[in-house]
Amino acid sequence: VQLQASGGGFVQAGGSLRLSCVASRNILSFKVMGWYRQGPGNQRQLVARITAGTQIDYADSVKGRFTISRDIRKKTLYLQMNSLMPEDSAVYYCNANSGATYWGQGTLVTVSS
Repeated sequence: VQLQASGGGFVQAGGSLRLSCVASRNILSFKVMGWYRQGPGNQRQLVARITAGTQIDYADSVKGRFTISRDIRKKTLYLQMNSLMPEDSAVYYCNANSGATYWGQGTLVTVSS
């Protein structure tokens, strides 16, 4: 399984970015898909996830600012990030779990103050 993440970049505080993660197979075959992030010196942490049954969970720090969604036909998972803050700066990873766990290569998000 391949997960190709993209959409990271440099943005000023208050700005927006949309991350995309294209999977190499039907994304409904995964029990859960999600986005994680890892900042410098920090452990990788859950940002948002969506189950095959469309249950959605967000980290408290991003609730109301980030939205996870998916396009089944395009086999793509999205993360719309609004009102970005410097503390959102991190490498963002796409994750998929079907019993086995898969990771994308990471996309860097940098938010300047």
